[in-house]
Amino acid sequence: MCDKQNVCEMLGYSRKTRLLIINADDFGLCYSENEGTIQAIQSGLVSSCSLMLPAPWSLHAIHQLQAHQLPFAVHLTLVSEYIHYRWGPVAPRDQVPSLLDSSGYFPPDSIFKACLAKANLGEIEKEFRAQIETVLSTGLKPTHLDSHYHTHEHTEAIFEITVKLAIEYGLALRTSRHCTIKKLQQAGYPTNDHPVLDSGRIPPAEKLLFLTNHLRELPAGLSEWAVHPARSTDELRAVMADPLVPNVTGTPEGRSTDLEFLISKEAISIVKDEGIEILSYEPLQRLWQRKQ
Repeated sequence: MCDKQNVCEMLGYSRKTRLLIINADDFGLCYSENEGTIQAIQSGLVSSCSLMLPAPWSLHAIHQLQAHQLPFAVHLTLVSEYIHYRWGPVAPRDQVPSLLDSSGYFPPDSIFKACLAKANLGEIEKEFRAQIETVLSTGLKPTHLDSHYHTHEHTEAIFEITVKLAIEYGLALRTSRHCTIKKLQQAGYPTNDHPVLDSGRIPPAEKLLFLTNHLRELPAGLSEWAVHPARSTDELRAVMADPLVPNVTGTPEGRSTDLEFLISKEAISIVKDEGIEILSYEPLQRLWQRKQ
């Protein structure tokens, strides 16, 4: 069993080390998101990102990953949250009909949970596998799996499918909740010790202070932040001009504030002054591969 003390030791640190993975989700969503992600990695604190393959700007994201050789996840996706800016499956549509809405895309935010509850598990696995295989076909080598809207943790059955795929493909797996963290650690798979902090759930007006305080108060053990940095542009505002998406992840202000914080001198100084170790999923992936 892995506990929050020996996960640090397994990664080569002392038991009291404060480890932090800062992962930029939604890489491939749009050009502004891609540019913000690269900037946050090259000039800020972001240590890895998550490729959202079904999204419209994923090819550009793939080219960036190939050019810069960045640690990244396959951001498994079954939801297309906006009304006018849509994406659908990688697998042929006629092979995954239970994953689609009436327009032939993944369902929008407003009906996603209801659609997921009715989705065929075999089709979910088929689509997840298609996304992973398509990424691998580009020659890229991901470090881990995670998912848009934390979909892989919505039900026990979907979680089990995703664990199986992570093991099969030699990848680590994000666990964002107490129950899934405990389940994997009891099975001997090292994970983050604390629930994932999702920046999309923080109101933009409160975000800079919130993240600053949480960085200073980071607990011992391995933590992960899922962030969504993007440049503030007309494109981003057009993509997210959708009143039917209620969460602040879907606002341009939320994403540009993420970028502002992640490249700020203050945040970078706090990490140094507090002795926080920033790492990617690469060392965690190696531990998962040894376990397999």
